[in-house]
Amino acid sequence: MIKRFLILFPIALWMLIQFGCDDTLTVQDVDNREIPDSNVSYQQDIAPIFELKCVSCHGSGRLDAGLDLTRWTAFVDGRIVVPGEPDNSVLVWSIEGNPVVSPMPPIPTPPLTFEQIRGVRTWISEGALNN
Repeated sequence: MIKRFLILFPIALWMLIQFGCDDTLTVQDVDNREIPDSNVSYQQDIAPIFELKCVSCHGSGRLDAGLDLTRWTAFVDGRIVVPGEPDNSVLVWSIEGNPVVSPMPPIPTPPLTFEQIRGVRTWISEGALNN
């Protein structure tokens, strides 16, 4: 019995590791998520959008325009994001295509969906909390 366990356990463990849960987030996963109308969470709702649509240029060793979107403290600073004031936040201007700033993300990166833009606006309106 023990001999059988010693043979089957490593095989089962290998299969679990090889074929187990894949928690890799894709653009399609993030694009299909619904963002709540209130109590928007930075960690659950906003950070995944940034990770998949922004960090390739604004983080991970590359900081276009000196902007790092991998750390909340690097952009919720009153310059890029003005907590409580989405209409005065450069981030909102960029994702909404305001002609005063460069539209983001640039082509060929998939643009933010209407739902994502609404979520970012709501998050900023609610104080741009690191929650």
